[in-house]
Amino acid sequence: MPSPAASLETAKRLQSISLECRIDIISMLQQAGSGHPGGSLSVIDILVTLFFHEMRMDPKDPHWSDRDRFVLSKGHGVPALYAVLSRKEAIPKGELSSLRQINSRLQGHPDRVLLPWVEASTGSLGQGLSIAQGIALGLKTQKNSARVYCVIGDGESQEGQIWETALSAPKYDLHNLVVFLDHNNGQIDGHVDQVMDIRPIADKWRAFRWAVWEIDGHDISQIISALEEAKGQTDSPCMIIAKTIKGKGVSFMENDVKWHGATPSKEEAERAISEIGERMKVV
Repeated sequence: MPSPAASLETAKRLQSISLECRIDIISMLQQAGSGHPGGSLSVIDILVTLFFHEMRMDPKDPHWSDRDRFVLSKGHGVPALYAVLSRKEAIPKGELSSLRQINSRLQGHPDRVLLPWVEASTGSLGQGLSIAQGIALGLKTQKNSARVYCVIGDGESQEGQIWETALSAPKYDLHNLVVFLDHNNGQIDGHVDQVMDIRPIADKWRAFRWAVWEIDGHDISQIISALEEAKGQTDSPCMIIAKTIKGKGVSFMENDVKWHGATPSKEEAERAISEIGERMKVV
């Protein structure tokens, strides 16, 4: 586990943004009546740290050639991305209420055509990591210093395409590729270790010649520290295995695979938002 690198002030600031984004996630999913709260809540601390601390981006220019790229391979967690983009003022906050509506830019999975901040249309599990690898290879070929960040899921890691990329990325020395595994041990059919066990995860990625870190995916300081250490890699892609909790931040959702693809009722949403609001008072 990497040593802490973030100041207490930075960690608290990012934690506060994460809590605000959790409220946005619950609100938009309740309004939509469909979607995936569990994985959106488990990944939000990672996304907030990337977009508000790590990544080079201009909220006013999604096509800036030197921007760092982000690919959400586990596309069903896209409410987390929309919440972050809204907080970055890249998309209007009022647009969040259009989630999953016909003709909305905010579809249930990321749509590259409709929303320019989306680097790749994902949702067919396994494909996003391959796309991220292609982007990283293209940037390296162009001698562009931008980095590529990708988030995959552990249920998604049952897909063979994930392991094709695991094999090929080190061949091209893609040290500009940093991948997070949102390791919440939940998928639509149950717990990952019961559906199709992917352990030992770290050993497998190391065997494919990746630099690997294992962290608490809800500890902002550990996320930042791992990202700092990843910058020091000059000859291999990076895998950050982030142990997370499905439904993190809402007591009745946490570690319950029911909430992989079930949305809260109005009453449940109010309860969830109240819980998150109480946490915001003590950050």
